[in-house]
Amino acid sequence: MDEAISNKLSAARTKLILDKPFLGALVLRLPIVEADPSWCKTTDTDMKKLYVNPEYIDQLTTEEAQFALAHEALHCALSHFSRRQHRVKMRWDMACDYAINPILIEEGLKPPPHIHYLREYAGMTAEEIYPLLMDNENDADSELGQNNEAGDKESGEQSDHGDAKDTETQKLNSQQQDDGKEGKGQTSEEGKQSEQGSGDDIQKEPPPTPNNDEIQSLTAQWQQRLAGAAQQALQAGKLSQSMARLVDHLLQPQLPWRMLLARYMSATAREDYSYTRPSNRRGEPAIYPRLRSHMVDIVVALDISGSIATKEIKEFLAEVDQIKAQVRARIALHACDTEVSAEGPWEYEPWDELKLPMQFQGGGGTRFTPVFDWVENQEKRPDLLVYFTDAEGEFPEQEPQYPVLWLVKGKAPVPWGQRIQLN
Repeated sequence: MDEAISNKLSAARTKLILDKPFLGALVLRLPIVEADPSWCKTTDTDMKKLYVNPEYIDQLTTEEAQFALAHEALHCALSHFSRRQHRVKMRWDMACDYAINPILIEEGLKPPPHIHYLREYAGMTAEEIYPLLMDNENDADSELGQNNEAGDKESGEQSDHGDAKDTETQKLNSQQQDDGKEGKGQTSEEGKQSEQGSGDDIQKEPPPTPNNDEIQSLTAQWQQRLAGAAQQALQAGKLSQSMARLVDHLLQPQLPWRMLLARYMSATAREDYSYTRPSNRRGEPAIYPRLRSHMVDIVVALDISGSIATKEIKEFLAEVDQIKAQVRARIALHACDTEVSAEGPWEYEPWDELKLPMQFQGGGGTRFTPVFDWVENQEKRPDLLVYFTDAEGEFPEQEPQYPVLWLVKGKAPVPWGQRIQLN
């Protein structure tokens, strides 16, 4: 690799380590390798190495090179390889870029020209962005070029990875050649992973696509690296709040929300011991514990402020409906934006079908307090309160005495209770 290019990459990486230690620590995990421009138009990664086109790096400033390196490292740290699943690869890669680039811009990094960036996608995950992109890949490319022009005019920001059309399209073309092949072990020894590739070594061909076993193994490694990098940055006092929330979101257990919801509702309703005195008073006066099973009272609250789609609410209620009959749950359903709906609560016995009672019109704000105030005015406390929301609103100051389960769409934290990510 040309000495000037190598020095620029070293300077960019060093500046990341000093100014953005979280991102710098992630970049250090990827040895930098020069790639042939015939397949790597800008930068690329296979979760093992970071491939760069020297001609592209030569066109960037050191600050823009920082952005390019951090961009590829975040692809790995966010487990984008393993999260694609059944999705169309080119469209998924675009969605991942749209998710990553606002994060780096918010961190204060300077983007290269023509990145995939739209302000309205800021704060959204790749899974949320993916269905918003057009189904047809050629149309998606066309839409991408138009959106980048609009985005550049709107925000004044410049963007990433070459022309609007080349980066992810080239990445798709190069990587899809090897789809279905088993990945070959190219991982450097752990102690050498922070070193750049040799100047005489050029990656002539696209690296083989990792197979499923490799992807799972690499994903676990990057989860550990993500946690370690966050800890280092936190100790240095240089982990931003937005990045800390992102890390917390990524390190949560990624079990399906349906499984977690069933687990918590079942745990609430499990049989317990009763010390009530038996009606037959003959015999020994001592009272012994005995198993009992009782009806479970659950309050279900829906955030109808407009942040949750009606389709998602129906899916959530359908899942609760399947569980409640198994655990003998009586449901009191509330809908709330800034106030609880005047038509509620709607009550359902275990044998009743739990369904949306009406078509809600989402309001502008979100307050969780009204639902908890309603509970406080009841004679009996519920065994569990389940709230379906994006968790962006006014919470009660005090945690209630009964268990609360938050099913959350988005990354927002909750001050107390058990949080389940809608994934």
